[in-house]
Amino acid sequence: MPVKAYDLTGRTAFITGAASGIGRATALLLSEAGATVHCADRDEQGLQETAALIAKAGGTAHTYLLDVTDRAQVDRAIATAAATPTGPDGTPTAPRLDITAAIAGVMHSSPVLETRDEDLDRVLNINFKGVLYVCQAAARTMIDAGSGGSIITMASGAVDTGAPGLLCYGAAKAAVVQLSKTLATELGPHGIRVNVVAPGWIRTPMTTRYDTEKQAHTERTMLRMSPLGRVGEPDDIAQAVLHLASDAASFTTGQILRPNGGVAMPW
Repeated sequence: MPVKAYDLTGRTAFITGAASGIGRATALLLSEAGATVHCADRDEQGLQETAALIAKAGGTAHTYLLDVTDRAQVDRAIATAAATPTGPDGTPTAPRLDITAAIAGVMHSSPVLETRDEDLDRVLNINFKGVLYVCQAAARTMIDAGSGGSIITMASGAVDTGAPGLLCYGAAKAAVVQLSKTLATELGPHGIRVNVVAPGWIRTPMTTRYDTEKQAHTERTMLRMSPLGRVGEPDDIAQAVLHLASDAASFTTGQILRPNGGVAMPW
């Protein structure tokens, strides 16, 4: 069982990108800590697999087939999640949302001189505007509930370095950082904390679906660069989200947590 600071019993969490990778690991871990988790993704099969894993572990999960680039869909899903009873007997409760983790995202790589409008639009729509829509809906719900809350966004180590091909991805993630810092200043008076997780290279379906030779080269590079001598796994990032979602981080807002194995150490 989690220590008291990480006990999320009775809390409601909304997680995007929950069908696989970091999103799935986060949903499983928050559920294990006692939260009722609302899992959203555009991958219906992956969502059902995540929900089944949570149920098998004794948790409660609700699923939402969701396109984060559609503001109306996002608003409806979060409103539904907040209004879902969380009591053990299923009795109605006042709408509330305690935790939101905006994890859904896509990868894209292209040299700057070859980047097309459609590449930039697609990545910014999902990786930035989708996060914005989720944060806006979650923040409004948390303000109305009057009970505070924690919003966690997902950036990347790409915000701290330059890397060939990562213009679209890095720009979108940098925008997420700025969004999160701005929200932290605006929502703090409501007792709502906003923080960023900026992972290093993590072995997920998104990072391993491409050329296997390139993947192997990337892993070898990360192994050489990391003082810990290993690459990251989804649960490494889920643990960071759990910390920021919990009372252990009650005095933490507007910050970037960088679980990257020491590959980058920005001041």
